[in-house]
Amino acid sequence: MPPVLCLLMLFGALWTYGGAMSREEKQKFRNQVVEMFDHAYQNYMDHAYPADELMPLTCRGRVRGLEPSRGDVDDALGKFSLTLIDTLDTLVLLNKTTEFEAAVRRVLSDVRLDNDIVVSVFETNIRVLGGLLGGHSMAVMLKDGGRHMQWYQDELLHMAKDLGLRLLPAFNTSSGLPYPRINLKHGVRGPETRTGTETDTCTACAGTMILEFAALSRFTGDPVFEDHARRALDFLWEKRQRNSNLVGTTINIHSGEWVRRDSGVGAGIDSYYEYLLKAYILLGDDLFLQRFNIHYASIMKYISQPPLLLDVHIHKPLLPARTWMDSLLAFFPGLQVLKGDIRPAIETHEMLYQVTKKHNFLPEAFTTDFRVHWAQHPLRPEFAESTYFLYKATGDPYYLEAGRTILDNLNRFARVPCGFAAMKDVRTGSHEDRMDSFFLAEMFKYLFLLFAEAEDIPFDVEDYVFTTEAHLLPLSLSTAPNTSSIPSNKTSDEELDDSNFDWTCPNTRLLFPDPAFPRSLREPIRSAVDKSCPRPAPYREPGMGRPPLRAQDFMANNPEHLELLRRMGVSLIHLKDGRVQLVQHATQAVSAVAAEDGVRFMQEMMELSSQQQKEQLPPRAIQIVSHPFFGRVVLTAGPAQFGTDLSKSSTGVRGFVTVAEPYSGCSEITNGEYVQGHIALLQRGQCMFAEKARNIQRAGAIGGIVIDDNEGSSSDTAPLFQMAGDGRSTDDITLPLLFLFHKEGNILLEALKEYREVEVLLSDKARDRGVGVQEEEEDCQTEATTPTSFEPVSQSQMTTEELDQSAPEEVSPAREEVSPAAEVIKEEEEKAVDPQAEAAQPKEERDSEKTEEPRGDTDSSSQSVDELLADWREDLEAFKQMEKDEL
Repeated sequence: MPPVLCLLMLFGALWTYGGAMSREEKQKFRNQVVEMFDHAYQNYMDHAYPADELMPLTCRGRVRGLEPSRGDVDDALGKFSLTLIDTLDTLVLLNKTTEFEAAVRRVLSDVRLDNDIVVSVFETNIRVLGGLLGGHSMAVMLKDGGRHMQWYQDELLHMAKDLGLRLLPAFNTSSGLPYPRINLKHGVRGPETRTGTETDTCTACAGTMILEFAALSRFTGDPVFEDHARRALDFLWEKRQRNSNLVGTTINIHSGEWVRRDSGVGAGIDSYYEYLLKAYILLGDDLFLQRFNIHYASIMKYISQPPLLLDVHIHKPLLPARTWMDSLLAFFPGLQVLKGDIRPAIETHEMLYQVTKKHNFLPEAFTTDFRVHWAQHPLRPEFAESTYFLYKATGDPYYLEAGRTILDNLNRFARVPCGFAAMKDVRTGSHEDRMDSFFLAEMFKYLFLLFAEAEDIPFDVEDYVFTTEAHLLPLSLSTAPNTSSIPSNKTSDEELDDSNFDWTCPNTRLLFPDPAFPRSLREPIRSAVDKSCPRPAPYREPGMGRPPLRAQDFMANNPEHLELLRRMGVSLIHLKDGRVQLVQHATQAVSAVAAEDGVRFMQEMMELSSQQQKEQLPPRAIQIVSHPFFGRVVLTAGPAQFGTDLSKSSTGVRGFVTVAEPYSGCSEITNGEYVQGHIALLQRGQCMFAEKARNIQRAGAIGGIVIDDNEGSSSDTAPLFQMAGDGRSTDDITLPLLFLFHKEGNILLEALKEYREVEVLLSDKARDRGVGVQEEEEDCQTEATTPTSFEPVSQSQMTTEELDQSAPEEVSPAREEVSPAAEVIKEEEEKAVDPQAEAAQPKEERDSEKTEEPRGDTDSSSQSVDELLADWREDLEAFKQMEKDEL
């Protein structure tokens, strides 16, 4: 048997145990995958094409330069209808041949590749070049079948070669590593390119070219593409750390020096390892397998700590580089399946599955005790990919259940009227206005294949290899002539250990003599994720004296405390967003003893802030549940360190909102008859948060929402705000208090002005869609109960802990020092407050028909589906306009 096909035969040995999913159930989920794909694809074509990507919350296309920049994320966009090209081979796999033919014609007639725009070489290669080659492979396969695409004359391949030639100038470096970005029209040289000055690139960015470039060479007969990709891989191999046989994350493309020396299998390195193994599978070159095996042995020796995969330093591989993992490593169990190393694949996948069940989705990053580190989730497909490969290797129906969990969570939490929206925060369920092209290119492929029977697939997938973007390249390319003009940098014999090489096909029957074996691997991991690891108390040097003023007693509005600070050389700075900052100037203290007291005070403040950061509460959700919103609008809110803990409430606190008088809430509430039994709206300022909470509690409120008085503030640009107490016991406060930035607060105020009666749910995270809707509506399967998911938040939100984690290192007696940002310390509210509760005017007036509709008195269960849809569409348009005005 030729070795090029050896690893794929792993999929031939299947076994099952227990309650296997019936064919009927698998068919139901397979059809559900197709329906979900249609929902995403058709909304892209209807609302976004020819733009690169769909913005599913506002139902429009994302055009680079017309939307606010998102930084490096936008480098994938090149005004070349990215999502359509990325989806071509998905259409064929899902038996949508007619749609594929129409899509190919659109690409040929509408897409230009000579745009004056700077794009990522890596993203353009895997998404666009890979998409064109995958589309070409499918077109040739269909044409050879004699029924479809008979007109096709390799047009997609010609476009692929054009794009490949446009990417080639990026490789014009002394090392052969490509520049990270290139101008599609002008290349990398000259001022008109607006690029070419970069010095660093990630390992994956340089090492994830070989599949697409080699396929392009072998399809066209031009070796130049494969030559350049091989040269880049050779250079990375030569620059590995020779003792650990690991590579770093970022490398200088000119000198070859490692810029970041941390090494893992996630972001920055992931697909480098993937492409070494898959290059062997596709091209049949033993060199790639040899290199992969050497790297893999080091990964399992240093990085793998089952079920965890933790980054290490390449020069000190026994020293961990971080205490968290990123979601991109979820591809690795699937790669281990191709390698034939099933046991660690099962263990790591189970850990990822339990984290997924804990948070509904894999957070972008999570800690070793499985808590959220970065809360975003852009609908990444890597976990679904590994789920598919493990099912193929084991036949264990457990992985079908994992796939069903993915489907359910996508439909419950990410589905919106115009597609599927990325999760802004997995803890609250808030959305981000993005649907990346890889969602269509990868997610639906792997989910469809997971539930498909052999007769459901229009071709034999075993004849293809999946690229990192899940594009399909035929294994027949391994027999195409390799006319490379650059000799390979062969691995020397003394570097190889043949005992590491497994040249035979692994047999899963031998790996699993006991059918319950995989289950026995999963059980301890499941219980480990369920446990919550205790956090250690902050270390305190024994015998340290106490300054006259203790940090825990400090009150920013206490004149006596401010005078003590002044004597210690510590000054207080009020920031624009209402926080306070402490700075010490030792030379300004009244004496050397006072200066020493100031240093101790700052150290104690650091410890206090560190402890409060360890007690960092996750964001909360404010969900508008009354007509016509019905839970479709979710606002991300900051928590309070006092009052009701919403995370311990299964139902949250639900009630109608009313504006407190005075609006500041800093004195006795004068409209208590309206506040009683309601959730009070308050404006930030003039007094402590705890004082506001006590005043509305005395008036009979069941909850409170504090709205920022800093105009223009938004969770888009500000870290999570956490309200602290007032330095004394807050056990008397029993209601929940949440914080909204100005932008999100205006959404709520405008809704109140428009509809007069607005009911909200305060909770730890958004509840299922249709909150507040009658049961009959919840059972309706139309889009009337699908959330519009207008979200006033975007990708930039971070937690206070992340923003402030370096702050303790910034304070020492040796120089001017700044204390940690004081969101979670104590706060003085001094700003003038506009007492007018109606200050926020709606940005868009509804039409006369809408304002004449009865509100609040209409029983929503008696409305027809058409009426509900009409309400829903009208609300969506209003929110779209409102968001447009705010941008």
